[in-house]
Amino acid sequence: MVNLYKSEQSGRSMVEMLGVLAIIGVLSVGGISGYSKAMAKFKLTKAQDQLTMLLMNIRTAYATSPSYAGLSASSAVAYNLAPSDMISGSSLHNAFGGAVTLSTTNNDLNFSIKFEGLGKETCASLASTDWGTDGLVSIALTSGSYTVDSLPIALPAAFSGCSADTASNSITWTYY
Repeated sequence: MVNLYKSEQSGRSMVEMLGVLAIIGVLSVGGISGYSKAMAKFKLTKAQDQLTMLLMNIRTAYATSPSYAGLSASSAVAYNLAPSDMISGSSLHNAFGGAVTLSTTNNDLNFSIKFEGLGKETCASLASTDWGTDGLVSIALTSGSYTVDSLPIALPAAFSGCSADTASNSITWTYY
């Protein structure tokens, strides 16, 4: 005789669904962490590229000039010396959103590029990068300055020079 009251149920139990949700949660947290690290590395590389392009364009534009007279952020924008992703109106900003300042020193014979609004890790990483000594006079950090004979800056010294834990560190590269 056939039992008409027996029903076969199919589907997932609540415990199985909670297990699946837990796995998805763990994977999501790992994915967000990996994405954050990738974005930080991307911005750091972009800032390095911005500095390199700005430096090369300034040196090329002023190659036949006896000095860097008149160099400023607004003149760099007007003369197309800055990469387009740095330009915001007539001012310049780095990949981290901080201001970029251009100035001259030593009777316009040297020029400086200053990146502001950097976090501690970013500041230390940019400061400890080996920028070479071709025309580099000094690197000044938020707290501390290094001349060309003490470059590249060691990572522990860069961390102590980039002392602010918030995004208020700055680096100034001075070139002749």
